Amino acid sequence: MRGGQRSALVENPVRTANYLAERDSRIAALRGLLASLLRDHERIVLEIGCGHGHFLTAYASAHAGAPFCAGLDIISERVRRANRKCARAGLDARLAFIHAEAAEFLSVLPGHVRLADVFVLFPDPWPKRRHHKHRLIRGEILDGLAERAAPGARLCFRTDDREYFTAARATIGGHARWRIAGGDPAASWPFEYATVFQEKAAGYQSLVAVCESSRGACG
Repeated sequence: MRGGQRSALVENPVRTANYLAERDSRIAALRGLLASLLRDHERIVLEIGCGHGHFLTAYASAHAGAPFCAGLDIISERVRRANRKCARAGLDARLAFIHAEAAEFLSVLPGHVRLADVFVLFPDPWPKRRHHKHRLIRGEILDGLAERAAPGARLCFRTDDREYFTAARATIGGHARWRIAGGDPAASWPFEYATVFQEKAAGYQSLVAVCESSRGACG
């Protein structure tokens, strides 16, 4: 939410109440959806910012024995298109796309579910400094992912924005619960499939980070 919107909510009790009611309703619906969808799954592969679902659909198709795959996006039309793609591929039992923000998803993820791997591919870099707080790779999201990650879970990040990559690498590398894997990221990258953004990018940078229980509460 932008600063002006926050100020308006503070100044207008009715708008504040409506916003909070809408948020609570959205989170309650998401909690119910995940309780049903993930009832029989102890681990999942998560993509944050799934777009139209090309990458995760290809991943699920190529990994028949992988954990259940869930893709998140905040744009509902993208999620609808991604789920149609999933249905056409016959992957409904192993893959779902969900309209949700990452923080809200993690806050209501059923307690028995752990993250196996997490993909964040070409997220919005929010290049203006005043918007950096909206970036996906930030402390509170890394905290939430680590809290729900299985030991050894990987966070796979890729961007074509050099400044964002530098900032993300510093944020992840400085986090107590994540260790950036050494060596060539291409060698440790779990699954290669060019997204729409990747095909358009002149170049990109990648990193893989591992969640270790010895450095925090993973698992």
